[in-house]
Amino acid sequence: MRRFRLRRSIAIIGGVIVIIAVGIVIRELSGRHSPPNAAHSSPAVPVTAAVARRKNVPEIVNAIGNVQSIDSVAVLPRVTGAIEKIEFTPGHDVKKGQELFLIDPRPYQAALDQAKAQLAHDQGVLAEAQMDLKRYQTLQAQKSIAGQTAQDQVFVVQQDEGTVKLDQANVETAQLNLDFCHITAPISGRAGVVQVDLGNLIGPSGSQSGSTAASPAGASGSTPSSTTASSGALVSITQLHPIYVTFSVPQTTLNEIVQNQSVAPLEVEAYSQTGQLIEKGKLTVINNQVSSTTGTVTLQATFANAKDLLWPGEYVSVSLTVAVRRDVVTVPASAVMVGPNGDYVYVIGAGNKVARADVQQTARHGGISVISKGISAGQQVVSTGQYRLDNGTQVAIQKADEAGQPGQTAAKPAAATDPP
Repeated sequence: MRRFRLRRSIAIIGGVIVIIAVGIVIRELSGRHSPPNAAHSSPAVPVTAAVARRKNVPEIVNAIGNVQSIDSVAVLPRVTGAIEKIEFTPGHDVKKGQELFLIDPRPYQAALDQAKAQLAHDQGVLAEAQMDLKRYQTLQAQKSIAGQTAQDQVFVVQQDEGTVKLDQANVETAQLNLDFCHITAPISGRAGVVQVDLGNLIGPSGSQSGSTAASPAGASGSTPSSTTASSGALVSITQLHPIYVTFSVPQTTLNEIVQNQSVAPLEVEAYSQTGQLIEKGKLTVINNQVSSTTGTVTLQATFANAKDLLWPGEYVSVSLTVAVRRDVVTVPASAVMVGPNGDYVYVIGAGNKVARADVQQTARHGGISVISKGISAGQQVVSTGQYRLDNGTQVAIQKADEAGQPGQTAAKPAAATDPP
């Protein structure tokens, strides 16, 4: 029994050894028929690529701007009275000199008539006094009257002349007050919301009953009313064409801006908060001092605003083109990587194998990088997919990076929510 068990164990062990030997032989035979280096081959890394090109690239300073009207006026009454007419449409454009309101003119017309009548009366008195003076001077020459009588008449004429001049001034004042009943637009622009209604009693700010500015001249107690219901602005008018956009830039860019502005007005673009171009304008004002608190200088650009897309008070993104770099080598900004030794790109060479190239980047904005050293125009570089690459890695180009090509898209300014 013991011998039987021993033989059985030896047979099992021998069978296992035979199976292992057969497996080793099969593995060796299959390895001889496999392609060389098959175990060491790896698939190409998928990437997108772009070609370095020479372009004219603008040097742009981005900022947040505030739209401001060049001229804004609050229309105020200059005489007291009830509004008889409102002769414009709120929210629409008005022209300079256009009549906006009509204040009841009847009291002021009556005051003017009274002043003219007083002037005519006093002019008659003066004419009579002048005629008497001539007669007295003739009689004095004939020794028919005392010299004192003729001299007294001279003073009477002077007094009457003064009275006539006062009457003339009263007529002018009465005429001016009558003209003030017709409230006209002092500037051309967009009218705002009307603050009064027909029939409201209005008057100058701070006016009192019977004051000279609000009362018809020479008419004691003839003020239209003893109180004024409204003495504030009747409406505001804001100029929209052209319009300002005010923004601030760092003082480090000031010298270049001043130098280039002296050659020709610099171009400024205004963008909405969604990044859409609103309008192009020109830099017109450079402030005469730098803010010691922020280290920035305030600039103003003028826009035609022909389509009324810029509105006073709103914030917009601003791009100021300070200069233009001519014929420089550019690549998509995504192609430039940052390493411990500086910036670099992967250049695609023969057989779609990449090589790392150190570059010097002089500017980066709007999805474009300007390269001054390291690569030349015409070389193909990897724009996305660099994180799996190393020198000698083979790549599979999925598509050309057309959207990121330099010069294909305009430089997009910072969003309106970003700090300037």
